[in-house]
Amino acid sequence: MHFTRARDLLVAGVIGFGVTFPLFRVAFGSLPTLPTLAGATLLVLAAGELALAFAIRSRIASRRVVTGVGIARAVALAKASSLLGSLMLGAWLGALAYLGPQSGEIIAAANDLPAAVIGACCAAALIGAALWLEHSCRAPDNSDRDNGRAPTD
Repeated sequence: MHFTRARDLLVAGVIGFGVTFPLFRVAFGSLPTLPTLAGATLLVLAAGELALAFAIRSRIASRRVVTGVGIARAVALAKASSLLGSLMLGAWLGALAYLGPQSGEIIAAANDLPAAVIGACCAAALIGAALWLEHSCRAPDNSDRDNGRAPTD
């Protein structure tokens, strides 16, 4: 298994943008208003993954890892969450790209703009938390195994 590549995250973001922006251009008038905290669920996921990352990191550092299956599941969660966050960031940026210029002319666009900003920020937080969780699941380097000291030659 390899670490999440920036290319994969970029592709997911472009797909999210590519679906949302045309949807807003074509059907904005028939879409319901966006709830202001629509993207906040991504922030809840990010907080959970940050807590898991710190717990796993401390268990690895103190050599209290019981099985590798839990670590593998955390890595799978981190990879899926970073892709979801990237997809949603692209979608929220697509909404922002439409709503930003229209907010001066259309009241509904101005009302939906805060939801898009909050959603984009929460999606970025999820990406960061997922990448930190993935990083925290790495096995320690050889220098880390020697009680925190680099080997002396």
